[in-house]
Amino acid sequence: MAKCDEGYLCEVCGKDVAEIIDSDLYLRYVIGMLDPEVLHTTGERHIRCNPALAQYIMADGFEPVVVSGAFDKRSLDADFVRAREALVSRGWKRLRETTGQEIPILDYPLPEVVAKIQARSNGKS
Repeated sequence: MAKCDEGYLCEVCGKDVAEIIDSDLYLRYVIGMLDPEVLHTTGERHIRCNPALAQYIMADGFEPVVVSGAFDKRSLDADFVRAREALVSRGWKRLRETTGQEIPILDYPLPEVVAKIQARSNGKS
């Protein structure tokens, strides 16, 4: 089977990441953790297969994820956690907004991320 016919397989569990709202790859892209230039070369995971990031999603329709150990948000700085929860939750909601829409992939990210990408492509930092 050709690679493009396989779909996007999760690097962690090996199952198909069938929906964009379950995609850790696209969540990281939407919130600015992943450059659009590497989307096609970066491995995919289910959001829940990356609990260190998933624990920051605070939204109706997303069952909370609890992490234990060094990356447990309960052991991190409260201001950092609030900011990360706001960003990642907005990103997850943005992924839901893109589902079924005819939106160019460059417009998927949050507005501030789109602005940074555009500034970089215009030679500004």
